[in-house]
Amino acid sequence: MEKIRFTERLVPFSLLLCFGLLVFLQSVQSVQCRPISAPQLPAYQALDVESLLRETVTAPGGVGETKRRRTPWSVQVVHRDAILHKHGANATASYERRLEEKLRRDALRVRGLERRIETTLGLKGSASSEQNVAEVDAEFGGEVVSGMDQGSGEYFTRIGVGTPTREQYMVLDTGSDVVWIQCEPCRECYSQSDPIFNPSFSASFSTIGCDSAVCSHLDAYDCHSGGCLYKQSYGDGSYSTGSFVTETLTFGSTTVGNVAIGCGHDNVGLFIGAAGLLGLGAGMLSFPAQIGTETSHAFSYCLVDRGSDSSSTLEFGPQSVPVGSIFAPLQKNTYFPAFYYVSLAAISVGGALLDSVPPDVFRIDETSGRGGFIIDSGTAVTRLETTAYNALRDAFVAGTSQLPRANGYSIFDTCYGLSGLQSVRVPTVGFHFSNGATLILQANNYLIPVDTMGTFCFAFAPTASGVSIMGNTQQQRIRVSFDSANSLVGFAPDQC
Repeated sequence: MEKIRFTERLVPFSLLLCFGLLVFLQSVQSVQCRPISAPQLPAYQALDVESLLRETVTAPGGVGETKRRRTPWSVQVVHRDAILHKHGANATASYERRLEEKLRRDALRVRGLERRIETTLGLKGSASSEQNVAEVDAEFGGEVVSGMDQGSGEYFTRIGVGTPTREQYMVLDTGSDVVWIQCEPCRECYSQSDPIFNPSFSASFSTIGCDSAVCSHLDAYDCHSGGCLYKQSYGDGSYSTGSFVTETLTFGSTTVGNVAIGCGHDNVGLFIGAAGLLGLGAGMLSFPAQIGTETSHAFSYCLVDRGSDSSSTLEFGPQSVPVGSIFAPLQKNTYFPAFYYVSLAAISVGGALLDSVPPDVFRIDETSGRGGFIIDSGTAVTRLETTAYNALRDAFVAGTSQLPRANGYSIFDTCYGLSGLQSVRVPTVGFHFSNGATLILQANNYLIPVDTMGTFCFAFAPTASGVSIMGNTQQQRIRVSFDSANSLVGFAPDQC
């Protein structure tokens, strides 16, 4: 990808940058913005159209080379398409078909999160997963395959379960806490790549009593013969129910015992091929919380590119946080303890802050629990509160007036026809946090190909729910770290 190089002579570069900002600001007179005084940001950056289009015609080729590991607590992270290809599923699906399915899964995921928020806050009556699927079906104008058939996981890892250890694929999810796997005897289970875990063959398997404090931390639990039962439901129609137990898990070269997990005997949906879900949320039952003493409550991951056959890592411990990361404050929302809220203060386009976005759009209302900005590994496309999205889109459109427009696609209303172009310049998009830190997104994090013919779309979408979500498309090629002990989230571009 072509990189913009800064000249060594400070004065000429400053003059050029100022001139570029003036040109850009003249083109966005209809959008309320103000230039950023510090830090000074590049107004534009290059998008390598040619290389991105080449990737759309190359099918995923399975799991490739693993990046270097920073800690003993380290496991692979791969995209679902690589595993589907490895096991023969979806191997011949076109780029367009894979993207369409991804956006439909994403719509179900987001709709489920919104319903969860609305129900918890008492804003609306609770909606069933079937209603969520029906709403997305109508929105997309065609049959939507729910989690029961396609699953909701985009990224997953492989860990060892039990003693002796048996490796299993697990969906990664920073939006939920409970770790669970499918277990024999299986009354209702979906298809997975490995044999279903049989606890009778594990020497480290142990049930949790119903009167245990751990059991009471579950959102939904019951008792049977003195044992703790759990039920974990997801907005796309997926769920898992069974016994809540302790078991030994193995991550890379590290083994940890007595981890509280769900042993699911009735399971529907989630990711076809995965054995279950690795809850990485901010709540008390998540895996990072359970091993916090050993890892200083820190972990990080890097998400590989969509359609890539390479892999990265999920790592735990203070060494997993790269030196030089851009740090932003983590916030707590007592209504939703499992979510990672980040203190986002503003967004910029082309080096100018969006003045038309009210300063409280991304704040958590401590009284009602509404609002805020969540980082979520399971959501694909970043959703912004409608006012913020409209301002962002309008500023971006004003700064790309020289690019040929194309019809909207799926949830994207701003698209461009870039066929035949090698590279284009697009306005820089930046996230600005309350502590003064700034994350500049790479151009291919927000302008993505939606077909093999050169149509690219602005990869953000609006939401009327009040809560904004940073999705995994905007997280790709960035090592994202969570330091709960110090209430910080870190961003380290190109540190995968």
